[in-house]
This record gives sequence, structure tokens and C-alpha cells, in this order.
Amino acid sequence: MGSMTRTFAELVQARWQDHRPGLAFEDQVLSHHQVAAGAAARAALLGELLPRGAAPHIGVLLDNTPEFPQWLGAAALAGAAVAGINPTRRGAELARDITHTECRVLITERTHLPLLDGLRLPGVRVLVTDTGAYAELLADYAGAEPEADGRAGPGAHMLLYFTSGSTGAPKAAICTQGRLAAAGQSLVGHFGVRADDVHYICMPLFHGNAVIADWAPAMAAGAGVALRRRFSASQFLGDVRKFGATYFTYVGRAVQYVLATEERADDRDNPLRVGFGTEAGAVDAARFEERFGVRLVEGYGSSEGGAAVQRTADTPPGAIGRAVAGDDLAVLDPVTRAECPAAVFDAGGRLLNGAAAIGELVNRGRSPFEGYWRNDGAYAERVREDGWYWTGDLFFRDADGFLYFAGRGDDKIRVDSENLAPAMIENILARWREAAAVAVYGVPDPVSGDQVMATVALRPGVGFDPLGFGEFLLAQGDLGTKMAPRFVRVVERMPVTATNKVRRGELRREGFWSGGELWWRPPGAAAYERLDAARLDRLLGEFGERGRRELLTP
Repeated sequence: MGSMTRTFAELVQARWQDHRPGLAFEDQVLSHHQVAAGAAARAALLGELLPRGAAPHIGVLLDNTPEFPQWLGAAALAGAAVAGINPTRRGAELARDITHTECRVLITERTHLPLLDGLRLPGVRVLVTDTGAYAELLADYAGAEPEADGRAGPGAHMLLYFTSGSTGAPKAAICTQGRLAAAGQSLVGHFGVRADDVHYICMPLFHGNAVIADWAPAMAAGAGVALRRRFSASQFLGDVRKFGATYFTYVGRAVQYVLATEERADDRDNPLRVGFGTEAGAVDAARFEERFGVRLVEGYGSSEGGAAVQRTADTPPGAIGRAVAGDDLAVLDPVTRAECPAAVFDAGGRLLNGAAAIGELVNRGRSPFEGYWRNDGAYAERVREDGWYWTGDLFFRDADGFLYFAGRGDDKIRVDSENLAPAMIENILARWREAAAVAVYGVPDPVSGDQVMATVALRPGVGFDPLGFGEFLLAQGDLGTKMAPRFVRVVERMPVTATNKVRRGELRREGFWSGGELWWRPPGAAAYERLDAARLDRLLGEFGERGRRELLTP
């Protein structure tokens, strides 16, 4: 690919006079040159709209339309930063996202205008892309060429992307032009991205995954991009074929939703070469490759960029991989800061020393984390006084140094003084053919510690078979006796965020005491039974008798 590019603005400029197809959306196709020209026009407009001396920030409240990547390119040229605004946010929370990131301009479309009704957004200029007034405004800058502003250096803020933390307001992580360009170029090398590839972007561009892992490498390689306004499992394969997509990224439950669609004999007839993402799980990754003939590469990277784990050819089943070059990753006890011992497995692959082996993943080496916008407290939680980057995520490591994801920091489950890894239990339950999606989390035990609870979304037309589910669990040699769910909730569809991540915090708060179709395995029993109102009352009474009723959040 030649010498490494130092700024993302250079990658935008490199597409000038490139008249190959560059951006496809629905029935529209723009050349690379047209996209670069659109970015140049918008950058020139930003030069007029963004006052000097103020933070050059713009908010983008759009679906995945051609306007989004053109405004990303414009921000790179103008030395501005894009705050991706999540359209699932509402009211004061939405206003806070826009004002916290000090956006001077907000780019949106008519479908999202009702979200702004009644919001106080002082000093924010709103541009509505699908209007005549917007087209007229841009027409004045139609002849602009992609010249980089003096502010567009490697250290210029390029992205302010919100992390989906489970507590408090979302934090806006900073990504500079230099880091985004380097990330794109690194992925080009890692996946062998070519100029004739087509990157299918179906994850939302307001989230770091789509921009950093999908759009950036496409720009770095001069590959084409195909956009889907919003993710659709039913349209996934049709889009891939229509656009000739060879690469895509995913987050959370997206892969499970695609697998839940009706199988067809010609599913393997598609141009996809690779999918890159996180949280699909080893079982569903194998099912995806078997069905579609497409390799899924599971990686790990903290949203903020502070640590990354990459899969290699010798990575054992269930593991994520090893640290990338330059990272000194360790699994540490968050209290003592001592390194946790290596994981010990029995012959069936069952983790035997979870209490000791599971800890927090920490990067003790060089970290590319660039901080949060206006949030020193959150920064101090990530980068402690030792200078190490604490991910907040749970892992364990085997004797050969391979890392296994155990869950988010607040996902830890402790049953009978033993730490359990919810991600490991989820991977086991995902083998159950009746399940379309599974989430595992801890709920309070009436005496002490936690019990394991699972929420299961079943495949269409399937009802929960308690006997069949129990028999399935008994057949899993790597499922420890404490790992089997005490409670099972059955739902039609898993509750997820806009980026298809399971809302585990919501599930934990609802617990087993908030209704719905609930099953449980009474202590000492082998079979699952319906948790009806009478049984629930008796169980809640036990919490009251032991002074633990306050743990049951309504």
C-alpha cells in the first residue's frame, strides 16, 4: 500500500479523480471522485459555519445514507470532529449528547426532526439534508476541491463516538485523524483488503465499529462501500449479492439474527469473503461459515481503543486470540492488582478455577486510548495512576497465553463462592438449536451471592421445551454444575441497543421477579418448571426472611 498515511484527510484526497464506483446506496451509485467532491463541498461549507477559536465539532444524526460518509470526509478535510448521534436516544438524553460534545452544527434528516422537538440546543445550527434549502446551500460550494484545513493534522480530533456504558451517561471517546488512518491501514494489511473489494456497512455509522472497522479500511484501500440505511437480517443476503459485497462488520446479536432467517439451498452463493466483529460466539461463527461459506473473524477491541486481541490461525476453540503487537496484556485481580493464574480446564473443556483465573483485562504497555471528551473522571477509571489501561472487561488466559472473554465488568456471576464467566455459558447455550439468541447474567440468590439466569429468544414457531432443554444441558460436557441456569426467561426477541448489543443491564434489573414466561429449576431438582405466581411469592418471601429483599430491583 506504500507509505503510511498520517491523516485521514489524505485518504479522502486520494480518491479525487478516482472514477470507479465508490459508494452504493439503494439504487444510487456514486464514484469515489463524486464522494470526495461531496466531502470537499461540505468541508468548504463547514469553513463558513464553524467559528475559529471554538471546538470544531459537528453532530451527525442520520441513518446510514450517503450523506454520512461525505460528512465524515468533510470533517477530515476541515479538521473537525464528528459526534455520531444515536437516533434511539430521546429527550434530555439526546440533547445532552449534542450539547456535551459542543456541536456547532447538527446534520440530520426529516425523518429524525421529531426527535428534536422541544429540545434546547443553544448555538446549534441544524441542517436537514433532504430539503431544498440544504441543496441550495451546498450548491454554492459545488466546485470545491478537497483541500485540507490547517487544523487537519494527525492529532486533530476526528471522531467523538459514544460508548454504550451500562451506568451513567454515555462517554464520548476521542479518536484522532492519525489513529483512524492507522486503524484503517492496519485492517487493510490484516485482511488483505483490495481496491476491488466492496465493504457492506449495515452497522450504524454513529457507532465506532462501522466507522473504524468498516469504512476506514475501505477508504485506506480505495475499496467500494455499500450502505444499508438500518440493519436488516432479512435483507442481508440480498444486499450482499446486489452490491457484490466481500467484507462486512458486525456487533452483538447481528449474526444470530441473520442465522435465524429461513435457510435456502443457495445460501453459499454469495461474494462475501470475510466478516469481522465481536460477540458472535464460536458456535454461531461456525454455523455462519457452514451455511454461507464465509469466515467470521472474532476480535476484541475496547470501544476506546485501549486494548486489542487478534485471532491467529492457532487460536483454540473458545479463545479470542492473543494481544496485538505492542500491547502488554495481562489478566489482573482488580483489588490486589496481582496477575491471575492461568486457567485450568478438565478433559471436557470445563473451567475449573474460575474464582482465581477470571480477572480484568489490563494493557500494561503502550495504549492508543486518546481519552474522553470533557470527562476526566471516566478517564481516571480507565488509566490509573500506574499508567495502565484497565478495560473493565473480564477475561481469563490459558497456559499458552490465549485470552478468553468472560464478560463485561459488571457481568461477573459468583455462585457458591465461584466466579463464573457469563460469556462462556452463553457460548455453550448457543449450541441449543432451538435458540435464536441467548443472554446470560447474574441475579441475586436468597442466601448469598448470585444465581445464573438466561434469557432465550427462540427460533420462529418453536416453544420452550423444559425437558428437552434440561437434556441438552446434561449433554454438554463443559457445562459445570454451577453454570446451568437456575432461571430461564423466554422472549420473542432479545432486547438490544441500536448497535445490536444485548441490554444486559435491563435484563438484570427485570430479573426473575418482573413477569413474562419464566421457568426455573428448584434447588435439588433436575427438571425445569414454570415459575408461577405462587412459587414466585414463596421465593420472594425467602429474600425477605434473610434481609435481602432490597436486592430485587423493581
